[in-house]
Amino acid sequence: MDGTPLPGSRASAPCFYSGTKAHPIFVDRLTATGGKKGRLPVVMIHGGGHTGACYLATPDGRAGWASLFAAQGRDVFVPDWPGHGRSPMGADFPSLGMRDVAESLIVLLEATGPAVLLAHSAGGPIAWWVAERRPDLVAAIVGVAPGPPANLQRDLPDDPAAIAALRDDASAGCPVYSPEDRAIRFDAAFAAAFWANAPRFPKASFESYRRGIVPESARVLNERFNIGGRGLKIHDPRNLARHPILIVTGDHDPRHPRAVDEATARYLGAEFVWLPDIGIAGNGHMLMIEDNSDAIARLILDWLDAKGL
Repeated sequence: MDGTPLPGSRASAPCFYSGTKAHPIFVDRLTATGGKKGRLPVVMIHGGGHTGACYLATPDGRAGWASLFAAQGRDVFVPDWPGHGRSPMGADFPSLGMRDVAESLIVLLEATGPAVLLAHSAGGPIAWWVAERRPDLVAAIVGVAPGPPANLQRDLPDDPAAIAALRDDASAGCPVYSPEDRAIRFDAAFAAAFWANAPRFPKASFESYRRGIVPESARVLNERFNIGGRGLKIHDPRNLARHPILIVTGDHDPRHPRAVDEATARYLGAEFVWLPDIGIAGNGHMLMIEDNSDAIARLILDWLDAKGL
């Protein structure tokens, strides 16, 4: 596959294509509209089965995190992973891997300059890998219920029956097995159980949210659960120690119990916020679109300001 950067990507445009020739990515850019000038840009990385739209607006019609961050003086870049949303889907989509996504994001970062990575869910392993590979392009990382580097996950058997037996095992990430000969589609029951289950999720807007869920690469899902030991690993967590890292997790996320995300934070030398510890309860996996998303955005923005970023 051709990992050559796309020519002519313009990070100053309101929207543009970036990424590699093999795996282009569409990027929305929101220009800073308020706050102090000169703050670092933020690249918001969505998770599996989603697109950058989850940062642009909430299903119940409120402003998304991208607008809130721009209002505080930050340029915000919101890419769609290759094959997601407005990014072209190639014939190799079922075997698209996290490394392919990461390499396309590196091309974007080369255009934006050093930035804060805000990564959700399956975007977590991608962000950890990018930060180790190109530390010059990453100023800090905010993990929002992020997947861990595969270093922390046990190697799961490459066996559908064995994985099915682990479906409700939170310590293994409630894994699912995905045959890599086709894209994977998520039904309403899956979305309701894992992404829209929390008290803070805007239940009246579930159908609006569900329509924005997109097919996912089977390989990405298998890598996320480290099936067959294929997950995206880093070489050494000390390589990330130069970066300020924050991990934020809610208390109603079936795949992210406190012990799991706290272990990720400890391994990476990150600061960890379990939201109930600061009086914020009822959040699940989709923190950026739940009914208190503004308060969680404020928490992250305050942390960035405190770090001088």
